[in-house]
Amino acid sequence: MGIDFPMEGELIPSATVVDPTCWIERRPMQVLLAESDKQSGEDLRLALLRHGYEMEVADSGASALRSYEEFDLILLDLELPDIDGLEVCRTIRQSSDIPIISFTGQGAEIDRVLSLQAGSDDCIVKPYGLRELIARINAVMRRASPSVRRDRVMSFGTLCIDGEGRQVYLDDEPVKLTRKEFDLLHLLASQPATVFTREQLMRQIWGVKPGSGSLAGGLTRTIDTHASSIRGKLGSSEWIITVRGVGFRFGG
Repeated sequence: MGIDFPMEGELIPSATVVDPTCWIERRPMQVLLAESDKQSGEDLRLALLRHGYEMEVADSGASALRSYEEFDLILLDLELPDIDGLEVCRTIRQSSDIPIISFTGQGAEIDRVLSLQAGSDDCIVKPYGLRELIARINAVMRRASPSVRRDRVMSFGTLCIDGEGRQVYLDDEPVKLTRKEFDLLHLLASQPATVFTREQLMRQIWGVKPGSGSLAGGLTRTIDTHASSIRGKLGSSEWIITVRGVGFRFGG
C-alpha cells in the first residue's frame, strides 16, 4: 500500500468507550479494505487496529462487492486483479452511499478526478502516511449522513441505539445490522412520533433526489426489505410499524 507508519507507541486514543446510560460498549469502526496485496493489507489492518479500528481485507473486487454492506467505510485500491476499482466504486454507488476512500498509484490529476467521478468520497495517492489516512477517514466520516444526529444513546425499554457508536443492543445483547438498516432504525427512533413516507426515507437514508426517476424504478421496495430485516433481527414486528398508504414509524 505504500504506508509510512508512525513510531512504535505513537498512538491515537481508541474510540471505544463505555456509555453507562445504556451499558453499551461502543464498537470500533468497521472498515473493509479491497486490496490484492495480502502483506500490505495485513500491515494496514494491524496499524489501524492499534488506533481503534477493526478491518477486514477483501483480495478482489468481487469479494468486496459481496460484503461491503456490513461495514462503515470502504478503503478501495483501484488496482484490483479481477474488476477495475472504478467499476467496483460505481457498482456500490448504485445502491449505497457508504463512505469510500480510494487509493491510486498514479499521481496524475485525471486518475484522482476519475475516482471522484466514480463515487469516491476521497482519493489518496500512494505512498501516504498513516496519520494522513486517519485524518482523511475522520473527515469523510464527519461528512457522512450529516442529516442524522448520532451523538447520543436512545433507550426504549430493552432496546438501546447508540448513534455515535452505530451499535444496537437488545436485552443487553448486540444486534448486528447493516449500515443502511442501522440508518433506517436510527432515523425512525430519533423521531418516534413521526410517520416517514417512503420518499422521505429514500431521500434521507439513500440520498435519492425527488424527480430522479429512481423511486419509480422500484427502489422503494428496498425500504420494505430493510424494515423486514430489522424486524427479524429484533425479533418483533412491533419495532417498526407500517402505516398503510403513508410509510413507516418507530414502534418503541
